[in-house]
Amino acid sequence: MARDKGDTAASEQKVEAVERALTILDAFGDGSASLSLGELAERTQLYRSTILRLAASLERFGYLNRGVDGRFRLGPTLWRLGVQYQNAFNLADYVRPVLQELVAAAGETAAFYVREGERRICLYRQHASRLIGHHLEEGADLPLDRGASARVLVAFTDGKGAIYDRVRDAGIYVSKGERDADTAAVAVPVFGRGRAFVGALGVTGPISRFDEKRIKTMSAVLSSAAQKLSKTIGGT
Repeated sequence: MARDKGDTAASEQKVEAVERALTILDAFGDGSASLSLGELAERTQLYRSTILRLAASLERFGYLNRGVDGRFRLGPTLWRLGVQYQNAFNLADYVRPVLQELVAAAGETAAFYVREGERRICLYRQHASRLIGHHLEEGADLPLDRGASARVLVAFTDGKGAIYDRVRDAGIYVSKGERDADTAAVAVPVFGRGRAFVGALGVTGPISRFDEKRIKTMSAVLSSAAQKLSKTIGGT
């Protein structure tokens, strides 16, 4: 049965509303704990009235909360879905011990990243105990066009070009100041069963501590950890 123009227009409006609601949730992708209405408007480019209307629906379903201070925070439904997402892959039991070993050996923050569309997600992380270091929260949504883990994620998915050819050949990538002028990182690929690419394992810290000697040491430690993790995940 053919749908009339009214039905089509209504469906398009519903889809647009869903996309706008998701845009509001995406505004927290950098790890922000809370955002004001003005900050949400700036990040989403949506009218404040639109944000308030959509936020009411998101709050009813537990995706968003608005505190007495008027600031918006992600709701418990996202935490529940995140836990389900992690459990579905059953990676945490394998990845977290490796991250702890990396931090102990390298003395820098270690993290495991996956690719989600055109973004990279920090799925698991272990902070170093240094007073000065790089801090990143689990679930942070980061760019895919710069940074050590981003280069690895692209190289071992659909990356084309000389830079990604070099990453695949070397099996490692070192970045200095790509995403943050004061930060450096080293990342390597992790594979699963049948050599299927799973994600990127990396260490990050202040660029001042990443001299050539330390980079060489961290690269060896990372490569060893990635091989161990790949064997564990792959069941070999």
